This record gives sequence, structure tokens and C-alpha cells, in this order.
Amino acid sequence: MDAPSPGRRGGLAAGVGAYLLWGALPLYFPLLTPSGPVEIIAHRVVWSLLLCLVLLRVTGTWAAFVAILRDRGLVLRLTLAAVLLAVNWLVFVHGVTTGHVVDAALGYFINPLVTIALAVLVLGERLRPVQWAAVACGTAAVVVLTVAYGRLPWIALVLAGSFGTYGLIKSRVGPRVAALPGLAAETAVLAPVAVGYLVVLHVAGLGTAALDWHGLALVGTGVLTAVPLLLFNSAARQLPLATVGLLQYLAPVLQLAIGVLVAGERMPPARWWGFGLVWVALVVLTVDGLRHARRPAARDTPSARRPDTAPDAPLPTHGGRGPRRCRVSRPRPAPRGRPGAPSTPRAPPPGCPPAARARRPRGRPRRCRWSTPGPSPRAPHRRPRPRADRTRRARATTTARRPAARPRAGCPRRPRRAAHGPRARAPRPAHVPRCRS
Repeated sequence: MDAPSPGRRGGLAAGVGAYLLWGALPLYFPLLTPSGPVEIIAHRVVWSLLLCLVLLRVTGTWAAFVAILRDRGLVLRLTLAAVLLAVNWLVFVHGVTTGHVVDAALGYFINPLVTIALAVLVLGERLRPVQWAAVACGTAAVVVLTVAYGRLPWIALVLAGSFGTYGLIKSRVGPRVAALPGLAAETAVLAPVAVGYLVVLHVAGLGTAALDWHGLALVGTGVLTAVPLLLFNSAARQLPLATVGLLQYLAPVLQLAIGVLVAGERMPPARWWGFGLVWVALVVLTVDGLRHARRPAARDTPSARRPDTAPDAPLPTHGGRGPRRCRVSRPRPAPRGRPGAPSTPRAPPPGCPPAARARRPRGRPRRCRWSTPGPSPRAPHRRPRPRADRTRRARATTTARRPAARPRAGCPRRPRRAAHGPRARAPRPAHVPRCRS
């Protein structure tokens, strides 16, 4: 077994550090107890924006932030993402400061299951049977916890739903928005509302921020927002996706331990049964994801490629259901009024290599017909029949001036008629289906 490279070890350390910081947040927010959840989130937005602006200057990504602000469609999507992020932050701080740390941990445990449900409902993706089984286990866990609590675990459901929808919007934005410029844009959207709320709070004399340790702790919320995100961004560039997916369970596990061991929240047997069902669903989902992640790598090897594709051409996919066959469809028939026009094949599916376009032979039209011969180039009307006293050579010359009928592509040549005599049809060949004039 090969030793991990220094870059891989650094990415693993960055990923573990990011999720440990996110998991330790329930230890930090109770220190801000004089401040309410809304005031804490307002300070978190303001100080996160200031820190992100400084980091944008230091890392040289200011141009990416300006490009985001100039794109109206992108700003609208990030505005919706910012609202969902603010809801997630607010509910999490409310749960931590009111003694519901276990519910907050449950929300991040069921977040992968909610993400799969959103992929089915919104994107119309198809699930494998194992994924359906995992979703069923998660649903059963929510039912068990609802019966145990006597109420719906709304903190867990809101956290999972808001963060799952936030991830869905960020996935639709795609790689155009990096982590740091994206967070800066989202906090810039929320900053006017946050600053206005803090001003009104301090004018009314209800603000708790001051030049003391408590004010310094409020400034630290911005650091605890930006630093884990930078560590996660570094880990995502250096680690495989499967490793990052396994690391994401560190945060809710640590939050559950803090809620049970530090905050002293009660865990009756029904709660353990509910968490057990969630863990079973996550184990099934993780094993299925790891098994399915190895298949595209084996399918993309040169031995697994089709023989009619180029060796370096990527295999096209269709709706996430595996590679699509690269083939050329039946050629279109010649348009009317243009006898003998060459037929043009339709374009292959997107992503097919050019080699597959020339491998497949062109298909024949279903009905082979000869086009009607056009008029003589010298006279637009039909020529009169030649007189009987003309010679055979003159009659043959007159007939030859008319352009011969040209068959369509794939049809055999029309048998030539005699220059004189009865207009009898030549027998049709047996191997040509329905070729008529």
C-alpha cells in the first residue's frame, strides 16, 4: 500500500479541521448568551463580509467577486441562496442557545437524505433501489422521533431542508462561483439588512456589543464562518469526493456528543432508536455511493470503450444513466422540387466523437422513387412528336435532349426505354422494394 503524498495529507488535515470547527460551534455560541440569535447572526454577516473582502484582496480573487456582482441572473440565484443560509444560521443558533443541540445534530445527519429527496422531486433524477431503502429508513426515523417527542422535530427538518436547498442552488450555479467569492457575494446581499437591524437595536438601547470581551467574541463569529470554509475548499481540491463525503459526518457526531455529554440533554430509548435508523440509512447510502463511484472509472478505461469511438474521446452521458451510444441516425430524404439532392445525415448526440460519425454507413430511404424528368432546357413546353419521315438518328437526337431522370440515393438505375416503339414498362427488379417512377 502506497504512502499518502504530502498534498493528500495536507488536504486530509484541512478537511478534518474544517469539520471539527463546524462541529465545535455549539461550544462557542452559548458564550454570546446576552445577545439574541438575530443579533448574533447580524454580527456574523457583517464581520464575515469584512473578513471575506480582506481575503479577496490577499488571495487576488477580487476580480471574480466583481464579475459575480455584474451578472444579474447569478446575483438573483445567490440572493436566494443567501436567504436560505441566513435561515439555516438563525435556526442553528436558536437551537444551540435554547438547549436543542441534539436536534441540530439530527438535522445535519439527515441532510444527505433530504438532498436525495430534492434531487428526485426537483431535478427528476432516478434513484437506485438501495437509495430508496435509505430514504425509507430516514423517513421511518423522523416518524419515530416525532412520536418520541410528541411533536415534529422542526429544528432538524428546517436545518436539513434549508441547507439541502442551499446546496441545490449552489450546484445549479456550478463551478462559475468559487467558495470565497460566493460567500462574499452572499454576505454582501445580507449586509444591508444586518447593518440596519444593528443600528436600530443600538438606537433603541437594546444592543449588547461593546468594546470588551463580549464584543470581541461577536467579531470572532466572522472568523469562525470564513476559516472553515477556506479549509474545506482546500480539502475539496486535494481529496477524492468519497473521502470528503465521509468527513462530513464528523460535524454532527461531534455536535451530538456535545449535546449529550456537555449540555446534558436527555436521550430516551426512542431517541436512540430514531438516531439508529438514521445511522443505518447513512451507512447504506455511503456504501452504495462508494461502490457506484468506482464504476465510471472502470467504464472509462480504453478497454471498456466502444470500438467506434476515438481513444481519447469522453463517453457521453444521458441524464446520469450511463454512457449514451454514439450513432448516426437515418439520413433525411431529399427535399421536394430538388431531384437528386444529396441526403444529409442528422447530427450525432452531443459528446459523440467524430470517428463514430464516419463508422456507421448511411441508411437507405424507405421508399425508393425516381424523380420526374424535367423539361427540355431549350423549350419549356413538351416537344411535339417527330414526323414519320424523319430518320431514326433524328428521333434519337431529339429524345436525348431531355435530361434523364436521376434516381434517389440508394435506388438502382432506371432501365432505359427504347427510342421508338410501344411505351411498355420494363420489369421491376425483384430486389428493389417499391422503386417507381
